[in-house]
Amino acid sequence: MPQRGSLLLLVNGYGSSPEKELIPYTALGILLIVIAVLLAYAGISRSLSHAQLFSSLCLTVSALWLGSGLVYILVGQAVLQRAELRSALVPGLAAFTLALLIIGFVAVIVKKAVLFLLAVGISLASAHQIAGLSAPGFGQSATAANYLLVCVVGVYFGSGRLLYGITHGKLELPGTGSRRKAQLKTEQNRGCDDAVSVCLVMNLLSASVLACPLLGVVPQLSTGHVPWLWTAGVFQLGMCVLLYRAMDTLAATFYGFTALLRFAEGYSALLSPMVQPFSPVPFPVVFSVLFFILALFHCQKSLLEGIYPLFFTAYCIAIAAQPRGFFQGGTQGVQGAIFVFTAGMLFITTFNMVSATMIPTGRRYFKTLVTRIKSLTLRANDKDLHVPHLGYSKYADAEVLGHACNVLAAFAVTATVDDLHPLSVLVLPWVVIAGGALQLLCGSVAFARGKTFESTVFIVYGMMWTVWGLTRYGGFYGETRSFQVAVGIISFMLFNCLVTIAALFLSVTWFIYALTFQLILISFLLDAVGALPYGYDIGVTIIFGLVSFYSFLAHLFNSTFESPQIPLGKPLVKLSGVGGGTEICPHVPGRKATSVQQIAEIMKNGGICGMPTDTVYVLVAACNRPDAVVKAFKVKKQAQDRPMSMWISSIKQLEPVRHLLSPLLLDFMEAAWPSSISMVIPRGPWMDTFGLGDAAKHIGTPQSIAIRYPDCAVATHLINMVGPIAVTSANPSGEADTTHHNQVFAKLGKNVDGVLCDGPSPENIASTVVDCTKIETGHIGFFRVGLIPKSKVLQIFEDVQKRHIGGQINPAFENDLHPSDTQRNTSSGEDDTVESGSENSAISTVSLEQTFEMGHDIDTLL
Repeated sequence: MPQRGSLLLLVNGYGSSPEKELIPYTALGILLIVIAVLLAYAGISRSLSHAQLFSSLCLTVSALWLGSGLVYILVGQAVLQRAELRSALVPGLAAFTLALLIIGFVAVIVKKAVLFLLAVGISLASAHQIAGLSAPGFGQSATAANYLLVCVVGVYFGSGRLLYGITHGKLELPGTGSRRKAQLKTEQNRGCDDAVSVCLVMNLLSASVLACPLLGVVPQLSTGHVPWLWTAGVFQLGMCVLLYRAMDTLAATFYGFTALLRFAEGYSALLSPMVQPFSPVPFPVVFSVLFFILALFHCQKSLLEGIYPLFFTAYCIAIAAQPRGFFQGGTQGVQGAIFVFTAGMLFITTFNMVSATMIPTGRRYFKTLVTRIKSLTLRANDKDLHVPHLGYSKYADAEVLGHACNVLAAFAVTATVDDLHPLSVLVLPWVVIAGGALQLLCGSVAFARGKTFESTVFIVYGMMWTVWGLTRYGGFYGETRSFQVAVGIISFMLFNCLVTIAALFLSVTWFIYALTFQLILISFLLDAVGALPYGYDIGVTIIFGLVSFYSFLAHLFNSTFESPQIPLGKPLVKLSGVGGGTEICPHVPGRKATSVQQIAEIMKNGGICGMPTDTVYVLVAACNRPDAVVKAFKVKKQAQDRPMSMWISSIKQLEPVRHLLSPLLLDFMEAAWPSSISMVIPRGPWMDTFGLGDAAKHIGTPQSIAIRYPDCAVATHLINMVGPIAVTSANPSGEADTTHHNQVFAKLGKNVDGVLCDGPSPENIASTVVDCTKIETGHIGFFRVGLIPKSKVLQIFEDVQKRHIGGQINPAFENDLHPSDTQRNTSSGEDDTVESGSENSAISTVSLEQTFEMGHDIDTLL
């Protein structure tokens, strides 16, 4: 992928002259942006497949070309003068020259020659481009030559992988082979360090842009530097998502904070031709406190990662101490220190990411210190920490960053503009990016985790901060204080009233959280109608900020320490079902074998549990525990006429009763299962072998019973552990099917002893129920056509009948059949064929009236 952009720059480099470019700047910029987007996609894809060094390289080069492309577009559209191109490009190119050189150095250490040549080639090209910008005509050919090297290496590597694929692994060019399993395992154990490496590169980029004016490399921070700074911010936000996916809340929160700084720096640079905005003192001080707290908690990962946020603590203090913030020597000097430390961090992180031998970073100091403090118990640092209490999610909890965003937005709006132009006060990025964009990201992550309330709060509050920030501090407010503005604010107040009511069922902290935000909305409303009492808005905003800070600290502390816990308070209003399920019965993720084993032990001891299937959630009990079967039957309200069904996990489980079942039926089961097909078969004494006792009357009707072998790994694994199970739908009779593990306890209450969670049901359609009571006559019918189409079931049955005509038998029982049985089965199949004439014409469909005559509840067959 890097060879495409390199080819573009190669052609442009050789075809251009100091007087005229071969490709116009605007066209060149657009092409670079397109290639950068494709390269970023490739990098993220490789990140998810654990090719971490390649992913870091792709994303770094993508950021380089995205920033360069934006600068070229600004020059092409005359936003920047051609003479300003050097000042705009040099800080970014310098940062990427060093970053790619570090990545290339690590690649050669771990013997990845192709990645080394690609990284060093682009690094040298960037260095020669800087030389060409400083001295026209010098370095342009050298830049193109380096991109030629990148193209050659890229073509070689691509050809090698293509040859490997075409020959199915028989031919492989040197250096293009796939990674060894041991190497893959090493990279998988590194988590999402490639995302951290990319974030460090973005910090390096920002530090280079801010420090260059101090060193005299460029005159001052200007509009030409905005593309680099905002590119860094966008990439860090994207890496936040990957870090949440890697269950690294601390890193995601920290780089969310640094992304906010990137956008604020870019915003200041954008306004620099008109005004140099100053940052109000309270906000940077609060931001420095948050960075300091993160630094303390980062020590649990390593001492080095604990020290790094302290540089940003100092950076925020420097912003607060100097009125012109990013434009003054103090902040730029701190960025110079950040540049040096980040370069070292980048090397260490990238090296430890891919090497079996790791550079020490002080990983055990925090744990050693905590173990000496008897009052503190550290949580295990594993992914189970972020497994939702009601199921499985691919993302870690984002509430720490969400609450921090509200802290930042709240203290930012305490700034007073007075008679100054709104843009002259650095408030807009703090409110819109922190309160808006970052909080919307947190809401999206919370939604992906199934946290409906939290996602609603973050999204609604994020929208409110965005709208109010743009209106109040974006220069749009002016004389627009009117009825229309008030109506919009009232709409948000109505939404927040619902949020406040819902918070009553969650915790005291959430209720106070929503209530104090309602007070802020009231201050917005009073300001819109020109009736705001003096000091009211600042007072309620500070209160909300403190409540948000408490929530931020509580979630951060509670996710780090198992005890003690910072209290969040109990629900003020409690309802049966929702909100209390985890305190009464375990909700465990179905993806883990230990969880399935835990549910199996509950069932072996007579418990009844909710379980995911290939269709909807069901309530199950072990057949060899009659008391549990009776309990499950009684849990269903008004269930006296609603019989249960029986599920198995293998045809072998019918071995004890094989001689009591029709060979044709057994063959049909073998061909149709596992699947979403339930079979209604004749009832008989064979059911006594499963240990049901008197509870057998609750399964099926006096004439028949529904049996099924589900196509669900979790369900079959559980049945393997406990044996055949009695099954009914996980909802009171007459209600809709249960399609999410959250609904199991909510619908059935305290009667459930455990829930095996697997998120939303893969299908909201129930199983197909086939009548096999007259299968020996060559007839099957349908009680219900569900997930499996009728035509497919008929085709399976037709194939089974044809095999019987040919004398074939079920291979699962072939060794157990006596010759006389085989002969009888063959002749029986022939007789059935003669009697019916045609299988298709002999198949009948049972009507709805016949279904109820049989006594089966369609809902319980699932």
